[in-house]
This record gives sequence, structure tokens and C-alpha cells, in this order.
Amino acid sequence: MQTRTSLLVRIRDPHDGRAWSEFVDVYAPLLHAYGLKHGLQDADAADLAQNTLRQMLRAAPGFVYDPQKGTFRGWLLTIARNELRKFAMSGGQADRGTGNSDMRALLEAQPAAEVDEAEWEREYQLNLFHQAAKRVQAEFRPKSWQAFWRTVVNDESIDGVARDLGLSAGAVYIARSRVTARVRREIETVTGEPP
Repeated sequence: MQTRTSLLVRIRDPHDGRAWSEFVDVYAPLLHAYGLKHGLQDADAADLAQNTLRQMLRAAPGFVYDPQKGTFRGWLLTIARNELRKFAMSGGQADRGTGNSDMRALLEAQPAAEVDEAEWEREYQLNLFHQAAKRVQAEFRPKSWQAFWRTVVNDESIDGVARDLGLSAGAVYIARSRVTARVRREIETVTGEPP
């Protein structure tokens, strides 16, 4: 799944607040999760996300997306990796280098690029799902939402959820199907293509 090309064009204008807000909504949680998965504390992961987005903002006016050169998310991951390396080499402080062995171990423990990219893609997909689900939840009755969440996300049995919610199994299937379809449509509005 690719990042919507129109969004990539719009973020070239640093004054397009709506585009940047949408961009940050999609990518800041992904970047934050990337930092956490690479051993950063919450505040440091937030700094990593902010620094990566700052680098994106600087590069955006001259950015021309060329799918032949790779995916946008691959490029963003490269920026995030570089920011993580800078952080590790500085010992967690922006302007000071260190020979700290803990930081060197963090750098050496970084996974191979292809494994990192696969995890990055999974995180992106999960992030899109959670954002879309959060945006559409209010459109459904609580029991319908619970039927969806418990059977799709928590992987609970249809019969058990139906019993707990006082619904028929058919009603759980219908609720799950309707919510799933709505979440997919919401993801499509973000990416510009079907999930």
C-alpha cells in the first residue's frame, strides 16, 4: 500500500497545515513506535519522531516522489534510521558525542534493513487500522462495535461474543462485516487506494 500521492504533493507546501496535520497523524505514531521498538524511552521516541518529521519538513519543498526509486515510506524509514543513529551516537543528547557502550550496543543491535522494513510496514498498517477504527467508532452502537472489536481484534469466538452481548451469532457477523467495511473505506480515504 502506498502513501497517497496527492498528500505527498501537498506537503511540499510547508504552509498547507491541513496536509501536514494529516501527514503527522499518519506518520508520527509510526515513527514513535519505531523509536520504542529500538529501545528508546517514550520521551526519546517522541523526540525521534519530531526530529524525523522536522527533517521531512526541510526536505519537503524539493521533494519529488518517484516510485521507481522506492517507496515514500522507505525513504521516511531511512530518515528515521539516520535520526536513530544520530541519537545513539550522541548518547541521547543532540550536540554531544559519546563512546558510551550502551549506545554502541543499541546501534549494533539494529536489525537488517529488510527485516526493519517489513516491521515498519506492519506498524504502518496497524497504525492506519487503529486510526481509522478510532475515527469511525462513534458511527456504531456500542454492541456492534464490541462485536467487531472482540471478534476481529481480540480474536474471540463469534458464539462467545454473541452470548456475552446478548446477540445472535448472525447479528455479530453482520456487525463485524459492517464495521470492517467502514474501517476499510476510512483507510482508503487516507491512502487513496483499497486496503
